[in-house]
Amino acid sequence: MERSTIVRVHEGLHARPATRFVKLAKGFESDVELVKDGKAVSAKSSVKLMLLAVKENQEVTVRANGADAIEAIEALIGYLENPKAGLDEDDPQPAANTGEDTVPASEPVPAVSGVAGLRGVAASEGVAIGPAFAHFPPDIAGQGRMLQAEEIAGEIDRFRAAVAAVQARMDKALAQDTLSAGDRGIIAALRDIAADDSLTGEAEKAIKSGNDAVSAVITAASTIAADFSAVDDHYLNARADDVHAVGRQICLALLGQDDASLENIPEGAILIADDIGAWDLARAPLKRIGGVVCGHGGATSHIAIIARSHGIPAVLGLGDQVNALRGAREVAVDGNGGQVIVDPDAATRADFAARVEAAAKERAGLAVFKTVTPKLADGRVIEVAANIGSLEEIEAAQEAGAMGVGLFRTELLFMRHMHLPSEDMQAETYAALAKAFAPYPVIVRTLDIGGDKPIAGIEFPDEENPFLGWRGIRMCLDRPDIFKRQLRALLRAAVHGNIKVMLPMVSDISEVRQTRVLVAECAAELKVQGVLHAAFDLGVMIETPAAVLIAPALAKEVSFFSIGTNDLTQYIMAADRLNPTVAKLNDVANPAVMSAIELTAKAGVAAGIMVGMCGEAAGRPDLIPAFLEMGLTELSMSPASIQRAKKTITAMAAGR
Repeated sequence: MERSTIVRVHEGLHARPATRFVKLAKGFESDVELVKDGKAVSAKSSVKLMLLAVKENQEVTVRANGADAIEAIEALIGYLENPKAGLDEDDPQPAANTGEDTVPASEPVPAVSGVAGLRGVAASEGVAIGPAFAHFPPDIAGQGRMLQAEEIAGEIDRFRAAVAAVQARMDKALAQDTLSAGDRGIIAALRDIAADDSLTGEAEKAIKSGNDAVSAVITAASTIAADFSAVDDHYLNARADDVHAVGRQICLALLGQDDASLENIPEGAILIADDIGAWDLARAPLKRIGGVVCGHGGATSHIAIIARSHGIPAVLGLGDQVNALRGAREVAVDGNGGQVIVDPDAATRADFAARVEAAAKERAGLAVFKTVTPKLADGRVIEVAANIGSLEEIEAAQEAGAMGVGLFRTELLFMRHMHLPSEDMQAETYAALAKAFAPYPVIVRTLDIGGDKPIAGIEFPDEENPFLGWRGIRMCLDRPDIFKRQLRALLRAAVHGNIKVMLPMVSDISEVRQTRVLVAECAAELKVQGVLHAAFDLGVMIETPAAVLIAPALAKEVSFFSIGTNDLTQYIMAADRLNPTVAKLNDVANPAVMSAIELTAKAGVAAGIMVGMCGEAAGRPDLIPAFLEMGLTELSMSPASIQRAKKTITAMAAGR
């Protein structure tokens, strides 16, 4: 059987989204293929999948044959139609200058104070100046001889052992608690390449033709990397570097050698290399690295992603000009403009030192707000909370100073698994969340899925517009077998902290009342079963025009409002937020949207309930004053925006 869809995955099936898609496909017994423009490839091969070059907004077909074909197609289509599939919530976005052909690699340009410099791709923002640390490991070459027929079987065994050793090393790295979620995803993608039949099959084919294993790996990696480089997609072009990096690791294992280490890099040094494998950088002492300069790579490469996630300025794509840095003593890096200055003069050194100091002061200036409890002049406390979707994001939220969680997206918990998560699994997740942030509140949004992001175990009807269809609270009330399992888990988790629950896509008061009946049923069942549980506050997301218009009546039924500005803006402006042609209409600052927010806030304040906001607009310094004047007392946003939001509120209270 097969089913076609439009891919909504951000930027298409590049490395990490492809890796997760393959992992999902491998969870089914059926043979699964992905078809684009008449070309079909196995959905269980990362390399083949990436080389299919599936981009966002392209049409593809998922084809499955086997006992669980229906479940496979439902799960994979749901993944392809999820705009956030493959994205880590804590991944920073590329700097504004992200196109690899926007900045010509290795173009000499005038630099600060007239000093000659190099320009590459501005891959990670920030400025740095420090001692140069040249990292140019020797190239690896094969034996250059043809194998005898009797040697081939043993060489294949040796190759397979090397691949297994590399995979084991990567598995060991993935098991470490010190890895960030972003770095973990990158290493998982590299491991998938190492295990992929495209690479191993190509290498074994070369060995069977008489090539030694090292030569075979070099040839196989070069062939596949060339295929990636030829694709008209900058994300996939960047995967060529990943293939070479994995190939190098297999070759080193074959030779019984370790790669040149970054362990001894001095504090604040600028790492310079022709090419750095993501595997090497992810394991390096990243806190000691002041900046990264590389001949290869671009803004979408894994090196850039790692640098951005750790706040390391980086300029990549210098090409052969990076060789001019081999003998450098000191290097200045401008990750904002893609500029590199070799052995800067005194004036340039002073300029960069001043810029580094200013950036540090700005970070420090925001960091002091981590523990601040922002209050308005009248004494009202404004809770600044985090929007998260998984337990892996707890640390980032705590580090930012989140005063609880204003939105926990439970659909990600459902989408991660091949089957619907059990009540116990959900209870453990919600309890861990409550414990981590106690005594602060944790607002859990009940399952918010629809035809645009279906999950395994729930069959959704074909709908012309799933954003206006069977989704959110509508679906949950029609499927009490699923909804009650989640409500029971939330009641159990409420024992461990300040759990609050909010309902998505509410457009009628009856939806709240029906939910209360189900909550009461669940509590009664748990009591009879002798299962420890506690009550929780019930609120609603205000994201439909209907909810805005009946807000005064809704406010009498619930304990709080949370305004979901992303969908509210889409519905108020009648503009699909995934459609770039009407993107300018999706502006929270539009008077129509601001009026809807104000009407909601007035209704909540009049009823004496908490009114918060969980859309990303909650973190906008230009809009925060208006929201607080309307009466909002809780703002929830991405962890990266929290300290700036606290600073804005504090400045308001001080009259600045």
